[in-house]
Amino acid sequence: MQPNRMATALLAIAGALGTHNVSAQSGGVSRTDLVHHSLAANGYETLQVRVDFDEHAFAPAHMHPGEEIAHVLSGTIEYRLGGQAPVTLQTGQSLFIPAGVAHSARNVGSGKASELATYVVRTGEPLVTLVH
Repeated sequence: MQPNRMATALLAIAGALGTHNVSAQSGGVSRTDLVHHSLAANGYETLQVRVDFDEHAFAPAHMHPGEEIAHVLSGTIEYRLGGQAPVTLQTGQSLFIPAGVAHSARNVGSGKASELATYVVRTGEPLVTLVH
């Protein structure tokens, strides 16, 4: 992903999550881009992002053009994937989110929560598509 495209994609999801840019915080969710790299598998890239949630903050339903692994760094986060029952993860637990599956996340614990989101996505496609 080109730097401008990366910034645009992250700003798009940041806006969807209630923030105005990747590192600023507003609306209870903030994102920090940690790693971005093209993969040897032609047509794919990986991104790693830290997502911080204020108490009760919510990331609305969205999907990605590839897989995501969400690892809870601290706190308690509830994930909703498609029509499945909610999954609640504690610090140290991880969840695999298949490509194209609509999902949302909410901090359901007391205090702040953080996740490490690792994406393996198709190059050249928007990182995030909001689901209405």
